[in-house]
Amino acid sequence: MEVYLLLITLLSIVIVILGVSWWNWHAFISLTVASMFLAVMSGLSLDSIVHAYETGVGSVLGHLVGILALGSILGKMMSDSGAGVQVADFFVRLFGEKKLPWAMLFSGFIIGIPVFFEVGIVILLPLVIAIRKKTKQNILLIGLPVIAGLSIVHGIVPPHPGAMTAISIYGADLGEVLLYSLIIALPPAIIAGPLFAKWVHKRVVPVGEPKVVRPDTPSQTVPSVGVSFFVILLPILLILLSVFAPYLPLPSVLADSLIFIGSPLIALLISCFAAYYFLGFRQGMDKKLIKKLTDECILPLGSIILIIGAGGGFKQILIESGVGDAIAQMAENFSLSPLVLAFVVAGLIRVATGSATVALTTAAGIVSPVIANMSGVNLELLVIATGAGSLMLSHVNDAGFWLVKEYLGLTVKETFKTWTVLETLLSFIAFGLVLVVDMFI
Repeated sequence: MEVYLLLITLLSIVIVILGVSWWNWHAFISLTVASMFLAVMSGLSLDSIVHAYETGVGSVLGHLVGILALGSILGKMMSDSGAGVQVADFFVRLFGEKKLPWAMLFSGFIIGIPVFFEVGIVILLPLVIAIRKKTKQNILLIGLPVIAGLSIVHGIVPPHPGAMTAISIYGADLGEVLLYSLIIALPPAIIAGPLFAKWVHKRVVPVGEPKVVRPDTPSQTVPSVGVSFFVILLPILLILLSVFAPYLPLPSVLADSLIFIGSPLIALLISCFAAYYFLGFRQGMDKKLIKKLTDECILPLGSIILIIGAGGGFKQILIESGVGDAIAQMAENFSLSPLVLAFVVAGLIRVATGSATVALTTAAGIVSPVIANMSGVNLELLVIATGAGSLMLSHVNDAGFWLVKEYLGLTVKETFKTWTVLETLLSFIAFGLVLVVDMFI
């Protein structure tokens, strides 16, 4: 029976992969069809299938919808107010021309915290191109560190959708994930960013010209550097404050208030209003424009929310059908670490589907039942391990591959030599650090 359950689980994953990459289905449709196939083939009663799926969707999205919406609003305000460019300019001035790759790394790393990868590219690429024209340097030396900083943060650091989904599915502590991920994210970003760029720019010289993209900046003035940093870092500071509040010698009322304010939903809500004021009204935006920007960034969230919800439904079907117990038994027999299992499963699905979100959501759904009855599993590091796996070996089925190719003016071969290698370095180095940290905590 266990072998049969594992076999139909593999077939359901194949359905997800074929649906996304071969039949061109939306990932939500692929995950839902795979869930129904798994439920029917595992023998779940027909009257319980829909209920199980809806329970799974609700359990994940109930926690995430508000956070994703608020995070998206914050990123949009950062982008359209010019605050992101202000932060990047600050690092360029701080590091100077000789250390530009390091300036670009930290620009990508900091700006990547509140904004999606694609938005970060649009914010920073005009700066990269301007610097390249001025210094006549290989664009890879300046551009790859930016991409490394943006990508690693998007992959493993909350409040990005992937990390938030895994936190919700595993039941991990967001504050601790944020703390560990910020520590773990920097070394791989340094190696895959400035260090790799320094090595590869001598070996790959792009023949094409980068595509110039200009972010919209409808505000009349640009916020100061201090205000820009404040708005970017505010939600992180509030969340981290809630982590340390229970250990500080504070009155219980004050400690409880800090924990409430530092919950991700409230922290992001406060940060959005700070962004509305400091990046919006103070820079000349009116209420109508701010409403328009909010609408513009919330509408595209529908696709991400559907994928994440379907991943939650898939997870619940795995649990209800007994597949989770079968996978757990197999992992126990092979003495397979949940960290390794999560990394490998996420990596395989990422390579097959090209979507980091689908990889992370599906992998978390598969691994979640495995750890249900295990003790000693660090759930926070499990989130980061799954996120690290979802970054590896980006190739032609990944939208990010083509985004980088076009924006940096690379050929397909040059993109493989740069972007694909960079993503794989980020993935394996981050996972290696997860294993190291796991030895000590």
